[in-house]
Amino acid sequence: MSIKSSLKALTTALLIFSSAAMAQVPASPIKLKLKLISDKFTSLTAFAEPNDKTGRLFVVEQEGRIKIIKKGILLTTPFLDIQSEVLKGNGSDERGLLGLAFHPEYSKNGKFYIYYSSRIPKTAGVNHHSIVREFTASSQNSDLADKASGRIVLEFEEPEANHNGGDLKFGPDGFLYVAVGDGGGGDDRHAEFGNGQNLNTFLGKILRIDVNQKPYAVPKDNPFVGKANTKPEIYAYGLRNPWRISFDKVSGKLFVGDVGQNKYEEIDIVTKGGNYGWRIREGLHENARFPNDPDPKNSIDPITDYPHAEGISVTGGFVYRGKKIPALYGKYVFADWMGPLWTLTDTKKPQWNREKLSISHDAGYWQITSFGEDQAGELYLLAAILESGKNAVYQIIP
Repeated sequence: MSIKSSLKALTTALLIFSSAAMAQVPASPIKLKLKLISDKFTSLTAFAEPNDKTGRLFVVEQEGRIKIIKKGILLTTPFLDIQSEVLKGNGSDERGLLGLAFHPEYSKNGKFYIYYSSRIPKTAGVNHHSIVREFTASSQNSDLADKASGRIVLEFEEPEANHNGGDLKFGPDGFLYVAVGDGGGGDDRHAEFGNGQNLNTFLGKILRIDVNQKPYAVPKDNPFVGKANTKPEIYAYGLRNPWRISFDKVSGKLFVGDVGQNKYEEIDIVTKGGNYGWRIREGLHENARFPNDPDPKNSIDPITDYPHAEGISVTGGFVYRGKKIPALYGKYVFADWMGPLWTLTDTKKPQWNREKLSISHDAGYWQITSFGEDQAGELYLLAAILESGKNAVYQIIP
């Protein structure tokens, strides 16, 4: 059976299995549809629009390319192509070019940052290296990156091929936030109690760094600065595989979709120094596979979780702050890889109210791999269409 047909069969089975469970989640009254922007991509991981007032949309392909949609047209020449340096295996490999963020002063300095899995040769106990790298746009052609400008900002070893996280976002404070998975495998069987709870590794964390100094500086108010046996770059910990992070344009809150092990998926609001429980906890639930792990006592609950009767891998999204869909304003929009979309509404309770979105589309069976937000706060959905084998960018519209 081909990868495409097997994924379709899996998705179909999951949708049938989950229909009863999903019926218990209230349906949102908001009616939405999708506007196709382009379906001329391969595997999609990230999306960004710089604040340079050009309206260009930048889309990341996992194999190692960044492409530009300019005035609604997909440019034929990639903005950046580093396929020769990026490690991406066949099929559902989680390695590759995973993140993109433009410097807040991009219109002046042309700097942007990527997160990718490097082809650096393996060493004992290491599967690959994850790299955060800075580039500058070409001074001769703003639709091209200057490949010679590349410099490594951050580099660290990954013991397994999966759980790489990889999203990058600049916060309202001007610092770069880096989402890093727990090192992969299953159950975070690393070190004594897993990487998620180990403050002496980058793995299973949200990092926060200042890229305005070379190679980078650690913000003085990072929560673990000056503490023994800890990485001062750590902003928050106890994560399994943070797949897509975002800042709310209004509140400044940092949201993360953290992929679960085999029972629950979750959405968290990240706070400085926060511990999100993995591997002791999965979502709101204790992880019974490790009864001897010490109780962290300070773990922070997610604002929602959902069981694997409803999905299999969370795809974190954005709080909608656009103008085209007033009824969606202020709601957090996210999805599962197998297709369902939801909103979360803050009810001033620990768990936010979750509703299932109905979105009209002609895509057929799909996998939602990522979301995007433009400068106006409008949202985009990145998906793999299983029947056609195409990978598409859609805008969410009324």
